[in-house]
Amino acid sequence: MKNITAAEFQVVNQSEEVVLIDVREKDEYQAGHIPGADNFPLSELGTSYTNLDKNQPYYVVCQAGGRSARACEFLEAQGFDVVNVTGGMNEWQGEVAK
Repeated sequence: MKNITAAEFQVVNQSEEVVLIDVREKDEYQAGHIPGADNFPLSELGTSYTNLDKNQPYYVVCQAGGRSARACEFLEAQGFDVVNVTGGMNEWQGEVAK
C-alpha cells in the first residue's frame, strides 16, 4: 500500500488535481473535511466502491489513518490505484493550522 503524510498530501493537492476520498462516516465528514473530498463512508464502501473509476488514482483519508488504510486494502484488492493519507484529518488540521 502506498502512503503519504497529510503534509505531503497538502503539497500534492496544491500542485495537481487529485481525487480525495474521505471514508469517515457522514456526520464526521459534515463536521469538517478537506475541501474537494468526496465522502465514501467505510461502512458503505463494500457497495459504493462501484461508483469509482478504476482508471482514476485516489487518495484516501479518515480521522487518524486506520480506516483509510483498511479502505485502501479493500480498494487495492478490487483493482484500484490508491494512496493512504497517514495521520488523516488529525494531521491535516495540524498542518493547516501552521
